[in-house]
Amino acid sequence: MPEYLAPGVYVEEVSFRSKSIEGVPTSTTGFAGMTRTGPVQYMYGTERGPSSTEPRLITSFTEFERVYGGLEPIVPAEGERIPYVAHAARAFFMNGGKRLYVSRVFVPRANNDPGVAWKTFAVGATTATWRARWPGAYGSVYVETLPVRSKNVLRELSGQVVAQNVKPGSLVEVTAAGATKKDDDPLTEGDLYIVQVDANGNQTFERGANSVTPTSADAVRVVELRVRVVVDAERVDEYDRLAVHHRQLRYIGRVLEKDDPGDETAVVWLDFDNETDPTTVAYTAQPVELALALTTAGAGRLDHGNDGALMEPDPDLRGDEADPDDVHKKATGLEALGEIDDIAIVAAPDGGTYDDVVLSGAAADELIAHAEKYRYRIAVVDGPQESSMTEIRDFRGRLDSTRAALYHPWIEVLDPMQPRAAEAPPARLVLPPSGFVTGIYARSDIERGVFKAPANEIVRGLTRFEININRARQDVLNPEGINALRFLEGRGNRVWGARTLSSDPEWKYVNVRRLFIYLEHSIDKATQWAVFEPNNERLWANIRHTVEDFLLVHWKAGALLGDKPEDAYFVRCDRTTMTQNDLDNGRMICLIGVAPTKPAEYVIFRIGQWTAESAI
Repeated sequence: MPEYLAPGVYVEEVSFRSKSIEGVPTSTTGFAGMTRTGPVQYMYGTERGPSSTEPRLITSFTEFERVYGGLEPIVPAEGERIPYVAHAARAFFMNGGKRLYVSRVFVPRANNDPGVAWKTFAVGATTATWRARWPGAYGSVYVETLPVRSKNVLRELSGQVVAQNVKPGSLVEVTAAGATKKDDDPLTEGDLYIVQVDANGNQTFERGANSVTPTSADAVRVVELRVRVVVDAERVDEYDRLAVHHRQLRYIGRVLEKDDPGDETAVVWLDFDNETDPTTVAYTAQPVELALALTTAGAGRLDHGNDGALMEPDPDLRGDEADPDDVHKKATGLEALGEIDDIAIVAAPDGGTYDDVVLSGAAADELIAHAEKYRYRIAVVDGPQESSMTEIRDFRGRLDSTRAALYHPWIEVLDPMQPRAAEAPPARLVLPPSGFVTGIYARSDIERGVFKAPANEIVRGLTRFEININRARQDVLNPEGINALRFLEGRGNRVWGARTLSSDPEWKYVNVRRLFIYLEHSIDKATQWAVFEPNNERLWANIRHTVEDFLLVHWKAGALLGDKPEDAYFVRCDRTTMTQNDLDNGRMICLIGVAPTKPAEYVIFRIGQWTAESAI
């Protein structure tokens, strides 16, 4: 209660309306699987890799290529394989997807082999190491460091010779009068010094135990570094204006650091302990040694990177939850996607690619278990490649979930990595359908709404389906909850099914399941304010009005069945839904009934003859 302790006018804000519910995103998708590079948790020796291993949000395939690598083959210990997650991401965006989180799965070949590329070089009496940020052969990049010299900054002011606009810790090159240096000339240790400034603002130029006092006839040039990282013919990253002293804002060890580099997609980082004690000789000598080493021995290709081993559904795809007792041990695999609340659709494009159908089934089980565990999402499951009618039915027979859907068959595309030749037919790839279908889910949600079944939608970016599903075959597959991808003459390639893997007829359709997920999640998030509010009629009425307003909007949009709102839904929150025992134990119970629209799966026209005089 407000307090009124002194006479006066009190103006207070109150609310006379129910709180609104904002719908949660329904098209945000999560993939888990093997990629060429990208954030993933690993150890090298006794040291842990970068801490920024959370799945990244990707909004285009170009961004995916920069963060997780392109479409070139992955080469685990078991042999070269197609990067199915990369192809799935390409298909996702091609078919209308907008937001994609990717959780990379990487399996080291051995405990002492993290698969990370590196190159060590001497820096005076110590060493530094260029390391790839993430495991994979993708990290075997070429790194070179080039010096960049400024103009002469030496000026004579009030009888004193000073280097203008030069900050403490800057690396400078002091040369005698008449000497010239080009940008591509190698650095010479005897010319390099670190600028120091005392409490009175006086400059000194030091290199360990050596120092120099320039004359007005000398030249002082600031030396900065440019690091070029050559990933491949299409990607060359450059980092300019880098310094070698830790007091500088753009210190190379800070811009290209392990955990939080200036460029979050940086491929390499510099592992080097710079001297921080200003009372030691190494304080100004070590940065000079670092600059010399980087521009000479530090140049070259990183080595020892590899793509690890083939992931297993259990435990690699499933992953581990974050360790509550170790903040550095974060969630991995599908569990990493579980920590992102916005995800509404999940897939594992590698799941159906195993040679052993048992492993493909285990991958489907892990994906479905993930969707069931985190409730507010649906899993898109891939069957094994080249499955016959009998094989895909046997595969489906092992699965039962209201939060999963299976699509068949696989999809053939032109291989984007093979050059076209006039005298030869273009190369083709066969890909699992999950990347295409999740993009169609997202497109349907954006264009129509989550209540619209993601079926009778065009599949983009393919040449044909792996096998032809005709009506007779679909008559067998559809009742069993296997959604067919079909070529329809004159109508193109389409998704021709919208059923879940559930044996419960109440949850037969994908759009009904996803509509309820959307409603439940939206109400869950938007009514958190009610926790610990006084559990009385005022709260119950507020909750009723809040939910009714939300459902009314969706009834008007066509998501709910009924000519009138009272036919489409009801909301009860009063003494009829709660007993005194519920109230005594702090429980507020709201009962909501919703009539969803189901898809017109069978459109039937009955036609018969009649005479003009007949009446119906």
